[in-house]
Amino acid sequence: MSYSIVYSSRTGNTANLAQTIREALPAEDCIYFGEPDPKALEAETIYLGFWTDKGSCDEASAEFLKSLTGQRLFLFGTAGFGGAPAYFEQILDRVKSKMGSGVTVVGSYMCQGRMPMSVRERYMQMEESPRRTAMLKNFDAALNHPDAEDLTRLKAALLPNG
Repeated sequence: MSYSIVYSSRTGNTANLAQTIREALPAEDCIYFGEPDPKALEAETIYLGFWTDKGSCDEASAEFLKSLTGQRLFLFGTAGFGGAPAYFEQILDRVKSKMGSGVTVVGSYMCQGRMPMSVRERYMQMEESPRRTAMLKNFDAALNHPDAEDLTRLKAALLPNG
């Protein structure tokens, strides 16, 4: 079954997940690997990776999702805030609402991803508060993600679909 791996990555986190998927699936069935491009639409299954922007996928991924027309779709993404499966599900639900018609979601995976240092600098400028402390703690926890355990869980999520 032909597939394409399409991803948008600002910090390299989602690119890391995309590469992991590429290594886990049969190379001979891959017809496209890279940033959103109409060439990818020729595949039967699309693995679409995004980075989280304001609680949903980034704009390039959202535009690509609108162009899908009946493919099987596996969504994968990264978010700076992690640790809460319910938060990841909310993001995935928002992303799914942007899909074209007739698309069948066959799986999904999300994990925490590191954020640019500019985000930490912005947090440091905030007034001292429990919220600021929590945001800084989360930023520091995200620095090592996606880690080996995240990538192992991603591969496991692919098994029923790959």
